[in-house]
Amino acid sequence: MIEYKNILYCTDFSEDAEFAFLHAQDLAKKYSAKLYILHILHSPYKYMRHVVDEHAGPGEESFVTEKIVEAAKEDLKKRYVDRMEGIGSYEILVKEGTPWVEIVKYAKGQNIDLIVMGTAGSSELERIEFGSTVENVARRAHCHVIAIRNPEKRFTLPGTL
Repeated sequence: MIEYKNILYCTDFSEDAEFAFLHAQDLAKKYSAKLYILHILHSPYKYMRHVVDEHAGPGEESFVTEKIVEAAKEDLKKRYVDRMEGIGSYEILVKEGTPWVEIVKYAKGQNIDLIVMGTAGSSELERIEFGSTVENVARRAHCHVIAIRNPEKRFTLPGTL
């Protein structure tokens, strides 16, 4: 029997992420699971795949300030807290780093059972150049990953109408 106790919803504030939230919310209610809402602020060292821990150390310069982190947390609260009806437990988090790296590390550290994400994020150019965050998470996560597609976006294969 499938049972989810800890569900991680990852958002980049894109339209696709909003569709994914509906699924994460529904699953958290269905399984009485704790819902973690996570947003990753890109570090200045993004896409350096050989770097495991990308956080700036004490005294090192980072583009992400405490003010930016707090603003992101406030945005998450405004978007999601009022929509938590029926969800017994939730947590809102903001981290800094390369999104797929931080998502995989956080999921493993919190014993997440399921990761829910939108299929296409806020930057198509980054996806083309560096690969999909969802793809990287799905390949490396220790748990199930559900990629939710925005039903309003029409997908076409290259060379077709």
